[in-house]
Amino acid sequence: MLAFESLHKRFDDVTALDGLSFGAQPGRIVGFLGPNGAGKTTAMRCVFGLVTPDSGSVTWNNKAIDEPTRLTFGYMPEERGLYPKMKIGDQITHFARLSGLAAKDARGAAERWLRDLDLGDRLDSKLEELSHGNQQRVQLAAALVHDPVVAVLDEPFAGLDPIGVDTMADVLRHLSAKGTGIVFSSHQLDLVADVCQDVVIIDHGHSVLKGEVTELQRSSPTRYLEVDVDGIPWTKELTGVASSAGNGRHRYVLGRKANIGPILDQAARDGEVTRFSFEPPHLTDLFREAVRR
Repeated sequence: MLAFESLHKRFDDVTALDGLSFGAQPGRIVGFLGPNGAGKTTAMRCVFGLVTPDSGSVTWNNKAIDEPTRLTFGYMPEERGLYPKMKIGDQITHFARLSGLAAKDARGAAERWLRDLDLGDRLDSKLEELSHGNQQRVQLAAALVHDPVVAVLDEPFAGLDPIGVDTMADVLRHLSAKGTGIVFSSHQLDLVADVCQDVVIIDHGHSVLKGEVTELQRSSPTRYLEVDVDGIPWTKELTGVASSAGNGRHRYVLGRKANIGPILDQAARDGEVTRFSFEPPHLTDLFREAVRR
């Protein structure tokens, strides 16, 4: 397990990490979430010795992470770390060699990963000739070309179109199924809810909510009710029932064990109920509640 244990880090008068602790298990995908400036990138850099914490530690299987161990990890920084004028086939081969693969194995791995990321026909293209989204795929290939035991990915889905998102999500699911532990940060919370089994939400350098996504949703005391009457969102004011609006929807905020029968009866008196849902909070709701200031 990759374990972050009570990490503290200050940069002058800015506290970046303030006792951050969480773990990433093999074969699990962890969504690492938080507002801008919450400390996510700093924590990831601590894994690779790019930032030294003031106190606390990052360990792998209860041992300090040395350089040979780091070679078995994969890291995708948010900033582009590739060579713009180098052919991408040669470039990924180069990164595979840096991670310890023999020359022949490195080339084969590079071609396989680029093919899996739908770039198999661009081996001889220079990075600068690719779109931003395809450059993002190349960056991921560089992080994964040596089949790491754990992958730490900073905003891997940034700039991808829906097809690119689907491709990358499938790659991460496949890796996880083979036993790779994955930690990735993202502001695309619907995507995180779809891909990840676990989430860690941090704010001001420490975790404010963590656990299995489905369990966090199930255990929440809040449920949301949406009703359409005659095909139009129902916006009735209900006594003692709070509501919220967004994206053209009207959501009633209720308790987990609320009796929704009388509400639906009232909606039916106003017309034909064409849609209703009564569900736990979305990950976006949990995030907003956890970091509310």
